[in-house]
Amino acid sequence: MPKPKIFLTRELPPAVMEQLSRETELTANPDDRILSPDELIAGIAGQDGVICTLMDVVDADVFNQNSQLKVVANYAVGYNNIDVATATAQGIPVTNTPGVLTDATADIAWSLMFAIGRRIVEGDRLVRSRKWRGWAPLQLLGRDITGATLGLIGFGRIGQAMVKRARGFDMNVVYWNRTRLSEAEETELGVTYLLREKVLATADFVSLHVALTPETTHLISAAELKAMKPSAYLINTARGPVVDEKALVRALQAGEIAGAGLDVFEREPILEEELYDLPNVVIPPHLGSATIGTRTKMGEMALANCLAACRGERPPNVVNPEIYD
Repeated sequence: MPKPKIFLTRELPPAVMEQLSRETELTANPDDRILSPDELIAGIAGQDGVICTLMDVVDADVFNQNSQLKVVANYAVGYNNIDVATATAQGIPVTNTPGVLTDATADIAWSLMFAIGRRIVEGDRLVRSRKWRGWAPLQLLGRDITGATLGLIGFGRIGQAMVKRARGFDMNVVYWNRTRLSEAEETELGVTYLLREKVLATADFVSLHVALTPETTHLISAAELKAMKPSAYLINTARGPVVDEKALVRALQAGEIAGAGLDVFEREPILEEELYDLPNVVIPPHLGSATIGTRTKMGEMALANCLAACRGERPPNVVNPEIYD
């Protein structure tokens, strides 16, 4: 059987690139940048499959001009960048990389809690400015994390991984999820279910772990931010549009909440202009899955999805399984 022709939109970790070169007839974007719509359409032309990232918009135009496609493998858990309805109508499987990101993303959320709660980035900037004059009793006082209340909005794999980390810091964990766990499961995990409004009003740190859907777009907006304690912090490692970024800027400026740690943004890579200068926000560049191990596993999963679909098999992580019914 000939090797499948695969188009890769961005370079992946070395081990994955080696496997791609060995097992596929690979064409890759030679530049470390996002392709334009026309470049993406041209790159996919004549290919059996494409491995793309969240930054690539695979819309109806892409599918309509590349009817020979056998698979679109997203190098991510989320897939709102892909027109799944059109793919399904054309019988093209769309796949993602679930599960593998859990610990790395929970680690970033945890890091953001410490970075914003203990004002680490502010302190780093102070030292680098050469204006630091030594220890002082009231200098950059932050928030206690040990013993604080952690509120989780969304309680899937990553939310539950946050609970494991919270145990080591004697945190009280409250959660809201569309589907509540059983009482036995809550007791085993040591968590308390509250309505979403109660989670927001109770928690010292509110950490978001929901998928991006029409229902969760702007799940956190002006009213939700006003419901939080003025001493509380918002952490978002889910998806940028879950938070109304303009409303968040206003809340941070007005002191309605103490601060925010954001690894994702509403219009990546563009941010609300005020976020760049606000001292009470930490804004890493979408590093949730950015470990060598995690990104390598993601690539291996994406390739496995591609190869299966090109062989005419159902991919392991297909998000539109109805095309196989």
